[in-house]
Amino acid sequence: MKLAKQLDYLGTETAFAVSAAAAAWGAKGNKIYPFHLGDINLPTPVYIVEAMQKAIGDGFTGYCPGPGIPELRDAIARDVGTKRGLQYNSDNVSIQPGGKPVIAKFIATIMNPGDEVLYPNPGYPIYESQIEYQGGVAIPYGYIETNNGFNLDIEAIKKAITPRTRALIYNNFQNPNSAVSSPQEMEELAELCIKNDLSVLSDEAYFEIQYSDTPKSIVSLPGMQERTIILYTCSKRFAMTGWRLGAAIGPKPAIDIISKFNTNIESCTTHFIQRSMVEAIEGNAEGPEDILSELRKRRDAAVKGLNAINGISIAAPTSTFYLFPNVSAIMERKGFTDVNQLMDEALTETSVSFCTRKHFGRSRENEIGNYLRFAYSGIDVDDINEGMEKLKLYFEK
Repeated sequence: MKLAKQLDYLGTETAFAVSAAAAAWGAKGNKIYPFHLGDINLPTPVYIVEAMQKAIGDGFTGYCPGPGIPELRDAIARDVGTKRGLQYNSDNVSIQPGGKPVIAKFIATIMNPGDEVLYPNPGYPIYESQIEYQGGVAIPYGYIETNNGFNLDIEAIKKAITPRTRALIYNNFQNPNSAVSSPQEMEELAELCIKNDLSVLSDEAYFEIQYSDTPKSIVSLPGMQERTIILYTCSKRFAMTGWRLGAAIGPKPAIDIISKFNTNIESCTTHFIQRSMVEAIEGNAEGPEDILSELRKRRDAAVKGLNAINGISIAAPTSTFYLFPNVSAIMERKGFTDVNQLMDEALTETSVSFCTRKHFGRSRENEIGNYLRFAYSGIDVDDINEGMEKLKLYFEK
């Protein structure tokens, strides 16, 4: 069978390769300390599971409308609109089998072959993959490290915009570096998008994972609702990463096209899972609050453990469940020139598994610094403490 040449441009999510390497090391009898994937080892709240079981028992196991069931579209429209101070209705919502499909469908809806799309790098690698696979030109923009985390490199974004720039992907509450835009930074970015008539994908997968602040969305700023698609997911808020349920929210003409892709690709998103999600959004709020409380404890333990290591200094993020420490001093001490060498040796020396900056898009030109990405969502506090002790001994050796 001859495969398509376009597949040369199809990337992947290489964090799963790190997970596979950790599993192979674990199969040899080693206890793994898994910081590699943004999975959540907490149970989905019981009331959501019960709602799903009831939906199956009630016979909601067949096809349903491609855009999603009306009850869930209404619930998400209310939920998203209320928290962003906007009006949405069911016509503005297309249900998806997870948040990830929104990326590909947004690009297919907005971008023509040869168009340029700006995307965050380091960032979720599927942005880069889908832009290039669909015939676009992926233009990366980066971040500036500060004492409190990371800021958008607004000046670099300005310089990157050309007459061929069609869209911008924006991930506030960012994976992998947990960057959160200040109101001023968000306003500057919105002004650029309006001035240059850019369509925007606002990836808000971590909008609900907030430890101290009230989240803000770029879509709430004047002139942005009509040009923005929100990527919405249920995975993080409700600890249901494997259920695969999300949504695209935005202007009706674009949402109609995204729903047409649904019919072409999946037919529909699993009916009984949609039914359970109505209960998740409109039901007991204690489940998500309990999840967030446990994630906060894990964040604090992981930050404390990393800051105890000579050569690492990191601020506690206010959102997401990721830490992105600069390990350039450790690289120099170890004599490594490739950050993935540090990752590989750390696994065999300590059984601590993590990703690196290289798993989040191709390195930008003239990029400096070496970074690791730790996800603390899938590891208990006791194991975080134990793993960090092992890592400290190795990093300081």
